[in-house]
Amino acid sequence: MKEDRFYMKVYDIFKRILDIVISVVFLLIFWLPMLIVAIVIKCDSKGSAFFTQRRLGKDRKEFILYKFRSMTTTAPADMPTHELQHADAYITKVGKFIRRTSIDELPQFLNILKGDMSLIGPRPALYNQIDLADERDKYNANSVRPGLTGWAQINGRDDVDIPVKAKMDGEYVKKRSLLFDLKIIFGSFGAIISGRNITEGMRNDNKNDKKQ
Repeated sequence: MKEDRFYMKVYDIFKRILDIVISVVFLLIFWLPMLIVAIVIKCDSKGSAFFTQRRLGKDRKEFILYKFRSMTTTAPADMPTHELQHADAYITKVGKFIRRTSIDELPQFLNILKGDMSLIGPRPALYNQIDLADERDKYNANSVRPGLTGWAQINGRDDVDIPVKAKMDGEYVKKRSLLFDLKIIFGSFGAIISGRNITEGMRNDNKNDKKQ
């Protein structure tokens, strides 16, 4: 047990160092492409190029999450997109592309650098997603930093119900290691390329409510 605790302490320290290094390198290399994305968003639709949201972090502490804006300024700000009716009506032309490719998530490298998030971990719940946060408590999944991508993200993403998602988040907490993190990173690339498990709109039998 002592060896396990020591390993996890070393792992957590090493993971945080990697988060900082990767975030700094990424932001230094991709600041210009990100600036271009911001300009294109501004030209495509009215409003700021960036979007902020209150999210739940480690131990359910709130933080402000950064994203590129992919929806109109009239879209509900505090509702998961897969629960919106006719979500496509709110998504901008540029937004469809940056959501499909996950480019909209790139500003979260700032959250990682600040320590709000990690590269790998459960996706941060909205501050009002109490049902998801409560389910995660059952599996100790709120005890780690939320991630840019995670185990549930590559195993269902929007297409899994809250109890299943929370259980997978708990599975990550139990199995987390550098090798497991690498597995998730490679799996995330595959999920982005394929575009699978992305749901834009309420999950029901009406296919018009889902992203085609």
